[in-house]
Amino acid sequence: MSSFYVTLPTLEDVKSFSRLANQHDCEIDVCTGRYVVNAKSIMGLFSIDREGPIKVEFHGSDSQCDAFRQGLGALVVQPS
Repeated sequence: MSSFYVTLPTLEDVKSFSRLANQHDCEIDVCTGRYVVNAKSIMGLFSIDREGPIKVEFHGSDSQCDAFRQGLGALVVQPS
């Protein structure tokens, strides 16, 4: 498992994130506070607090994770 942080400030960012997550056949979780939601679920992503950095837990190979992070581009941030 690999983890990193993203920001999803706009609805378009949420849609892009979910669309990219759905292109991978492994589990991807989004964690904020005590809540963990499936990154492939738009409804789940809309239900969490997206104000600050959000932790992503990627349950796949390192190469898959690198491709996912690269696809996210500027949405990937350093934790505060």
